[in-house]
Amino acid sequence: MSFHPEPELRGHTLVVTVSSHDGRPVLDRHAYASLARTLHEAAVDDEVRVVMLRGLAGCFCLGGDFSEFLDATKHRELIAAVTDMFRMLATFPKPVLACVDGDAVGVGCTILFHCDMVIASRGSTFRVPFVDFGLVPDAATSILAPQKLGYAGAFRFFCLGDTLGVEDAKALGLVGEIVTQGSAEEATLARAKQLAKKPVAALLQTRSLLKGDTDVLCDRIDHEITLFQQALQDDTTLKRLQRIARLAA
Repeated sequence: MSFHPEPELRGHTLVVTVSSHDGRPVLDRHAYASLARTLHEAAVDDEVRVVMLRGLAGCFCLGGDFSEFLDATKHRELIAAVTDMFRMLATFPKPVLACVDGDAVGVGCTILFHCDMVIASRGSTFRVPFVDFGLVPDAATSILAPQKLGYAGAFRFFCLGDTLGVEDAKALGLVGEIVTQGSAEEATLARAKQLAKKPVAALLQTRSLLKGDTDVLCDRIDHEITLFQQALQDDTTLKRLQRIARLAA
């Protein structure tokens, strides 16, 4: 069995792997809590100037852990961990780059909307099947997706739940760069190194100005999580999730 790599500082770039601690390409409540903790520590560490999010080999992230959706005893801890992580990501003061090599699904895709640059390999795909599951989007993407993709693009992506190839994702604005030579990780690290060499104060102040009011994002995160939690208490949604989980098993 593979295991979750620990965050690794490469120069002034903190490389963080998006996965569960037992090596699955999903986020469970422990992974959310670990990500929030890692980001909190990175925010106050002067050695960290850029954070790079990456997935496991050949897959960025397949979303949340379905077993926790179906276990009501875990909902309270799950919701708290998800909220903390999303709020930390929304308010994180330093550049965040994403290296996508493979599938980015559900929360594995919505966290990309908080990244300053998304660099992806040619084989990468993007999908947000929340509506198909009877759920609503998370991570304040009900604000961020229309801003980045335009309303029509966001509606098609979230409400139809279609899979986007990397070219379509770049055309819409979700992906910033497609890697055609070498690895996506090498290309992302090169961009991170480029950013880390910039004057720190000017870089952080410029990013903050571009980001705008993050309180609005945090309020939307709370609202989305409330709707998400309500959906997990709906019998019809639970039956749908159980059916999907059986098909995926």
